Amino acid sequence: MIDFRYHLVSIVAIFLALTVGIVLGSTVLETAFYKSAEETTAQLRQSNAENRDTITALKSREDGNASFVTAHTADLVRGQLPGERFVLIEAPGAPAGRRDDIVKVLGDSGAVYTGRVSLTEKFLAADQTNVVDQLASTVAPAGTRFADGASPYAKAATVLAGAVVTGDRGQAGREDPAAVSVLEAFQTGGFLAMGGSPAQRATIAIVVSPDQAYEGEDAEAQTAAIVSLAAGLDSAGLGTVMVGTTAASGTGGVISALHDAGEAASNVSTVDTVDMPAGRIAVVYALREQLAGRSGAYGVGSDITAFAPPAAPGVSPSPKPMASGG
Repeated sequence: MIDFRYHLVSIVAIFLALTVGIVLGSTVLETAFYKSAEETTAQLRQSNAENRDTITALKSREDGNASFVTAHTADLVRGQLPGERFVLIEAPGAPAGRRDDIVKVLGDSGAVYTGRVSLTEKFLAADQTNVVDQLASTVAPAGTRFADGASPYAKAATVLAGAVVTGDRGQAGREDPAAVSVLEAFQTGGFLAMGGSPAQRATIAIVVSPDQAYEGEDAEAQTAAIVSLAAGLDSAGLGTVMVGTTAASGTGGVISALHDAGEAASNVSTVDTVDMPAGRIAVVYALREQLAGRSGAYGVGSDITAFAPPAAPGVSPSPKPMASGG
């Protein structure tokens, strides 16, 4: 029979074993443990230092490359777009600080800036979809035809594109009364803001995408609206390029959505490095390529075919065939 004395001896034995283990752990194993920890810490410090040096070197190289490209941008784009008129279309969320750099490099290429149209957040608001639909139908110039089953934003794309671009160089640069009415109506409704004289229609367009993907339950519809606008501009004019950063060509981004948009993807070019001097040069080359009837996806993100189209300094492109409709 197991009595109290047996339990007491067992408990004492357990505590004695724990005490011995603690003593061994803090003496016999202490040296090996701390030595291993110190070696690991030293390796991590060395790795971090090497990573910092690598990042610093890469940053210096990037800054040097950017400075060099910036210094020679005018030479690299000169004569690429002589006399072509261009308009900027800024999607909601597109950074306003980007437009000056784009206008500068296009000016260096020989192109003429007509103005900009900056779409507001209200343009993409879910509770304004019917208003956009009605407005587009109301202000559409006589003879405007919408595709069967066209969405509200497809209609808006047709109307707005017709107001800011034209496929007829003879009409470019002339203020069209119908275009003025369309733009003023959307501006009065709070759907856009303007700069310059976008109603003096351009031949080519640049759509500036937001730096970040739209979020929320309406994100997909909002993204599709910008893709529709780019497609409408391409149909109405002589060429369109959508520009942005790698975030725009990533998951959920507007450029990424355009790449998956079937016919629009094969007609509208994209550049996802507009935040880089070399990327802005790629925009010029992509527009020149558009005028020659070709398109491509350029930059460093996903679904990209090359960093930029091949250069053709000083060579004027042949006219891009006008698309039917729009």
